[in-house]
Amino acid sequence: MKNTKSSGSVLSKIFSLRNIAVTFLVVYFAVFLAYPIFKAFAGSLHDWNPLVGTYEWVGLANFAQILTDKLFWTSMLNTAIFAGVSTFFRIVLGLALALLLSSKIVKCKDSLRGLFYMPTITPLVAVSFVWMWMFDPQFGMIDRVTGLNINWLHDTKWAMPAIIIMTIWKDFGYATVLYLAGIMNLPRDVYEAASIDGANGVQTFFKITLPLLKSSTLFIVITSLISYLQAYVQFLVMTEGGPGTSTYTISYLIFDQAFQKYNFGVASAQAVVLFLFTGVLTLIMFKVSGDTDLS
Repeated sequence: MKNTKSSGSVLSKIFSLRNIAVTFLVVYFAVFLAYPIFKAFAGSLHDWNPLVGTYEWVGLANFAQILTDKLFWTSMLNTAIFAGVSTFFRIVLGLALALLLSSKIVKCKDSLRGLFYMPTITPLVAVSFVWMWMFDPQFGMIDRVTGLNINWLHDTKWAMPAIIIMTIWKDFGYATVLYLAGIMNLPRDVYEAASIDGANGVQTFFKITLPLLKSSTLFIVITSLISYLQAYVQFLVMTEGGPGTSTYTISYLIFDQAFQKYNFGVASAQAVVLFLFTGVLTLIMFKVSGDTDLS
């Protein structure tokens, strides 16, 4: 009887803790996810300036304004270029290094894995300041090592490539670790069968390794695109959107409208467009990959 009572007491405590955890998660997502999304959608339909207490209904006027704004479309194009190029090289470098680290010719693998992943966990603001120094045309290491004479962050042709280079350097370790985990879990018998059939290294990579890493690649692509579509910290720190509007991205434009000009209505409309664009892009990625049924 004592064992039965003690077991019932333990179970009741477990269920009580589970209910508390579920309640906490519901409240957390309601406060920090659902409410901000609702507020952004509602704010996009209003002339909203918290400094002067303005919150007046304007309907779709904010959307009409941003869709006819040249700077908005410039920012969208810059965002697409930044996200696409950064994601592509993140995947290429991450996969190449993962294959190298998983091979038998490389020693000290654990140390190299930590070294490559270290930039990923380094604060972005700190990394941005370091790379600002490296890109400096007078005493920066980039121009000194390469022998170039480029004013990277103040040249409209080089500012965006400079930020992309910094972003790739910081983030490729994330892809490397994920690909390494995927490679370590690949079935060995498939490679043995390919070797018996006479497949060379290139054929094995494109016919076996790459297809088997499809889920890892999809995950990296989706998380990278979502992250890069929202990127603004490196642009704020390194160029403040300049020179001119050459490094304006949609997230930086939202930040500028909301916290520089306090035009929260227009900023909310831009955020809604970004939200919808990101959602549609994610669905397209799943559809193209064939990993889920969206019909």
